[in-house]
Amino acid sequence: MDTHSHRKDEHVFIAEKLYQADSHNGLEQVKLFPHNLPEIAWDEVDITTTLAGKKIPAPFFINAMSGGSPATAKLNEKLAVAAAATSIPMATGSESIALKLPETAASFSIVREKNPVGIVLGNLGAGHTFQDAQKAIALLKADILELHLNAAQEIVMPEGDRSFKWRASIAEIAAKSTIPILVKEVGFGITPQTLQQLHEIGIKYVDLSGRGGTNFAKIENQRRRGKDFPLLDDFGLSTAETLIASQPFQTQFSFTASGGIKNALEIVKCLVLGADNVGLSGLFLHTVLKQGSTGLIELISQLKYQVQALMVLLGCHNIAELRKTFFTLSPELDSFQKQLLKK
Repeated sequence: MDTHSHRKDEHVFIAEKLYQADSHNGLEQVKLFPHNLPEIAWDEVDITTTLAGKKIPAPFFINAMSGGSPATAKLNEKLAVAAAATSIPMATGSESIALKLPETAASFSIVREKNPVGIVLGNLGAGHTFQDAQKAIALLKADILELHLNAAQEIVMPEGDRSFKWRASIAEIAAKSTIPILVKEVGFGITPQTLQQLHEIGIKYVDLSGRGGTNFAKIENQRRRGKDFPLLDDFGLSTAETLIASQPFQTQFSFTASGGIKNALEIVKCLVLGADNVGLSGLFLHTVLKQGSTGLIELISQLKYQVQALMVLLGCHNIAELRKTFFTLSPELDSFQKQLLKK
């Protein structure tokens, strides 16, 4: 097996090995208050929202995970079957390997084969050219393209990149693309400074991807022979911190929240804090590995039901009303927010 394909398998294996059922994304420090007289009926609640400007039936989707090897082709197939059955969008892992090794392309195209009419997101590193982006889009007939910012992962990766001059490439792809571009982190959180830079080059859709879920620094450290680079294990902003830090930019962007989301309550908290939608990877990977497509379909259906139930309890008819829901922050998050306001 090619070393690039082997790395894709390693990523999935280590991500599952490091999976934790408990959340560590800071959302436990956000408290929501129920409406004891909600004055709302179940069928009055609308859980639809948008992802990169496209309407979606529920406020969450299958975020980027896999592709690039025979094993991850089977994984993508199972994920795509679940996405098609539940009508939620699905992103693939980075397609850069398919640009280098055309024989791996089928591990990505299987997603569109199994999900012919659903929303599919392609995925490339931010340093790729517009021509590469066109190829990645064509491979999946993608509706949206994710461009991931993964400098921390690359730094820890033994064979990773060491040049991170990405802004011009992102700007060109965003300007020329005929489909929406979603710029995303990979678990270290997008900062206010980065949001300002992205706004200046015309980006409208951002996946904040905070710390608390799959940690690619930890994954790459597991792959290092000496495992001698642990200082980035807790690097960056948590999911809760990214959402708080992004609030001054609500009018400039549509935000995706991601990073260790484990249940419907965390999905709703992300929406309350300003996200339009939520991406889930680790929970869905763990479920599909243990229970296959059937188990993932059941989980997605359960999450839809629970999100609607929580919106009833909060007295909210739609996602826009969730933004007005009262909440409090822990002293730690409150201090974080106040310090940001001083900058």
